[in-house]
Amino acid sequence: MVNIICMKWGTKYPADYVNKLRNMVARHLTLAHRFVCLTDDGTGIDSRVEVFPIPDMPIEIDKAAPERAWRKLVTFSPTLYGLEGKTLFLDLDIIITGSMDDFFNFPADVAIIAEWNPRHGTGNSSVYRFNVGAHPDVLTYFAQNFDEIRKKFRNEQAFLADYLTRKNALNYWPSEWCLSFKRHCMHYFPISLFKPPAQPKNAKVVIFHGHPLPTEAIMGKTGKWYRTARPALWIKDVWQ
Repeated sequence: MVNIICMKWGTKYPADYVNKLRNMVARHLTLAHRFVCLTDDGTGIDSRVEVFPIPDMPIEIDKAAPERAWRKLVTFSPTLYGLEGKTLFLDLDIIITGSMDDFFNFPADVAIIAEWNPRHGTGNSSVYRFNVGAHPDVLTYFAQNFDEIRKKFRNEQAFLADYLTRKNALNYWPSEWCLSFKRHCMHYFPISLFKPPAQPKNAKVVIFHGHPLPTEAIMGKTGKWYRTARPALWIKDVWQ
């Protein structure tokens, strides 16, 4: 038995994002698994999803350093609602386009996406795998050194990749497994005016960091006046 965890808080993503993620996992993962959502509001989430409250952060974080930038670190709590063993965290704003089994067979203590923009650190935590309870020191160190950490790192993924690298506990997924919609699917102007974003052939997961979100990409909206795109209608077929 393996675990899939996602996290939903606030109002940015509706319950439909959780339900579609569960459906995509069910289609693309052959291993027996639990699908868990940590959330502050379980309204509308499919009954086949195990819903639990988001664990509390180990320290109080002031408004100058928003908690949302660090909240995923609670997945490294010593215990997590009875979950055991290999656990894959998935952001809500992704689409799954290939087999997920390899994410659990990949040889690593902790595995994460290699960040595409080096200014943001070395790891992107849209997709990462760990063993529940294996690295509780992540949270302990974070709580004891937060003032220093927030000066050095912009968010949890940059800190996490740095900390686990120094422990020799981190590895990166093969680069073709997790691709960025903006970087690997969209086209540069003026091609973007005529050619819709391409569906990657070998990717297992497509990441929608920032904008556009999947709902926007389907309509050809990018969230930026200077970035153009045709509707990516293929998303409708896989994101459901």
